[in-house]
Amino acid sequence: MEFFQNIASAWGIIGTGIAITLQVTTVAIIGGLLGGTLLALFAASKSRFLQAFTRIYVTLFRSIPLVMLLLWFYLIVPQALKAVFNISPSVDIRLVSAMVAFVLLESAFFAEIIRSGIIGLSRGQFNASASLGMTYMQSMRHIILPQAFRAVLPIIMTQCIVIFQDTSLVYVISLGDFFRNAVSIGERDGNLMQMLVFAGIVYWAICSSLSGLVRKLQQGSIR
Repeated sequence: MEFFQNIASAWGIIGTGIAITLQVTTVAIIGGLLGGTLLALFAASKSRFLQAFTRIYVTLFRSIPLVMLLLWFYLIVPQALKAVFNISPSVDIRLVSAMVAFVLLESAFFAEIIRSGIIGLSRGQFNASASLGMTYMQSMRHIILPQAFRAVLPIIMTQCIVIFQDTSLVYVISLGDFFRNAVSIGERDGNLMQMLVFAGIVYWAICSSLSGLVRKLQQGSIR
């Protein structure tokens, strides 16, 4: 009973952590999807330069551990942003650098997922759009990408779950996300183990719900 009373009394800190976790997750998903789509278009284009750029980008970012990337951007991005945009001291630069690192990394993963969806389409789809007189971008926008996204939607959802779990790694730059705040409260109140179990239950509940949604999407795609 006392444990739950401690959680209730610290709900403000926990809620702030949850908000930061959701912010990083949302920005990583939206930014990653936009960047990944652009890179997938580069990979599917006829330009060898764009193909090579995409190949190097994806290989580079997929080979760097996320923890290392977070630390690098925590050291580099704040200085660059302050120099270029004269960022106000009130802005939490750790949050900004974490978002930038996640977006750049997830763009590489989403690029491969979306590219696999494009490759999986039959050649007839490309020929049909060409016979209608569509340009490369028109065919991608109206015919290819909608079908590719529909085909890989369960994989995209699975990657979103991974992103949500990976946001807990922002503890390395002392950003107060849900996990870090839960640990801090546990250390402060002397009930660290209970708080770790509580955090695990919250992650399990959210990820299980999203996994159930992925299974429904997969069943729908099979039918």
